[in-house]
Formats: sequence, structure tokens, C-alpha cells
Amino acid sequence: MVRKENFQTEFEFTLPRGLIDAQGHVHRKGIMRLATARDEMAVQRDRTAQEHPPYGTLVMLSRVILRLGSLNSVSPKLLEGLFTRDIAYLRELYNRLNQQGNVHIPAECPQCNSQFAVELALAGEL
Repeated sequence: MVRKENFQTEFEFTLPRGLIDAQGHVHRKGIMRLATARDEMAVQRDRTAQEHPPYGTLVMLSRVILRLGSLNSVSPKLLEGLFTRDIAYLRELYNRLNQQGNVHIPAECPQCNSQFAVELALAGEL
């Protein structure tokens, strides 16, 4: 039996560029949770994702991103405004968290703009 307090299901992240909202605010820090079978089924039922399969990525991300900056609700339409670099980052993060692969997440230092890779340590990893 796994106790919830010992099983991490939510993970903080910082987007490389950030989402710019209608008021011009940039949202970079967020929280992503692990995906569930219900999330997978929702993507399969989504009409836009059925007609345009790549849109399924935005549908899935909108379900697992709990917070982005001051936004407590993230829709696929809102995620359409992300820069491609941020979408790539979120895809890699999603895969890393849900498949526990050996993916390194690209990162950039906000002070000096140097780029490097960060391997996320998941619950249970040393």
C-alpha cells in the first residue's frame, strides 16, 4: 500500500519563455500533476483532437497543468499562445513525469541566458 504523503503527484516547473496573457503578464512558474486514465480518455473524446491529432497535446497539457503563474485554470485555447520552446519543454516534462524515462529537460539561466539540461529527480529516485 502506498501512502499519499510518500507519493508525489504534483511537480513545479518554470517555462523557458512563458505564456503572455491578454494583459501582457508573463506566466512562467507552474505546477503539473501526473496524468490519469481519465485524462487520456478525455483527449480521445475531444472533437478538435480527433480532427487534428496534434491538438491532443494541448488538451492533455491543459488537464495536467494545475497552475501557470497566477492562472488557476489552463485551457487548450490558452496554451495555443505558448511559444514552441515552451510546448517542447512541457512535452518533455510530461513524458518524464508520466513515463519515468531518462529525458533531460532543457533549461536556461534567467540571469546569464546560458543553456543547460536538468534531469528531474522523481519521487523514489536517488
